[in-house]
Amino acid sequence: MSVLNIANISKQFGHITAVDQLSLDVEEGTILGFLGPNGAGKTTTIRMIMQIIMPDSGAISLFGQPHHPGLLDQVGYMPEERGLYKNMRVIDLLVFFAEMKGLGAAPARREAVQWLGRLELPEWQDKKVEDLSKGMQQKIQFAATVLHQPRLIILDEPFSGLDPVNTMLLKDIMLELKKKGHAILFSTHQMDSAEKICETICLIDQGKRVLYGPLTEIKRQFGSNRVRLRYDGKASFLADKAIVAKFDDYGQYVEITPAAGISAQQILERAVQQLSVQHFEIADPSLNEIFIKVVANP
Repeated sequence: MSVLNIANISKQFGHITAVDQLSLDVEEGTILGFLGPNGAGKTTTIRMIMQIIMPDSGAISLFGQPHHPGLLDQVGYMPEERGLYKNMRVIDLLVFFAEMKGLGAAPARREAVQWLGRLELPEWQDKKVEDLSKGMQQKIQFAATVLHQPRLIILDEPFSGLDPVNTMLLKDIMLELKKKGHAILFSTHQMDSAEKICETICLIDQGKRVLYGPLTEIKRQFGSNRVRLRYDGKASFLADKAIVAKFDDYGQYVEITPAAGISAQQILERAVQQLSVQHFEIADPSLNEIFIKVVANP
């Protein structure tokens, strides 16, 4: 079932077109990666979904119905900029947000306590929000977004400010929510995170949709002749345009696009002449490679 449907929406601010004939669909039990460079129109689109601003044309429907404010109680929105009241106690803040979404005081408090436990913050429930670290505040913002069990969850850079352990914790929770049937619109600049957890992506640039569909199919469009090497030594062969079309070198790890007519095996043969190769892989292009290719070289 479609939880969110956006059909040909556009939005202009003066002479600037922020969103241009954008369409996408988010099904229940799925995570859609909503991607794009800074200024692409992602935040404007999310604000239209939340009816903070209205589209100039096109239509948005939620849960199979024409969009109206009453449906927003079934939506959880985590903005990139934190919207927490810093002088409130953590538990009171979560209950307040839950009550705004229609939960009664008792179930709101019960859910808040459960989520504080799930996010490893139970001892902080009586502290003021301002006493928490930035990472803790990010987890509280996440809890406020999901504790009323919304059918559609919109997350704008949810991993911002989190260390790797807490990033994994939120990632695991997102996948749990997906398995329970929640739909998630995941807006991020972290291509590695989107690649790992999104089955579908929508990439927009200058307000227009430039890539949309299952990630596996999109990768297939960009070929699979990529070579990844982890190595010790000096990889001087990378400068040889006869065998290497382009590369992205990180010092001891490199991603290589072979030149036309050159096989991955030939790349490996050349590499072992110069390097101690620790890992060799033939792979689809990463989402990060695709993003750069589409946005930087349209």
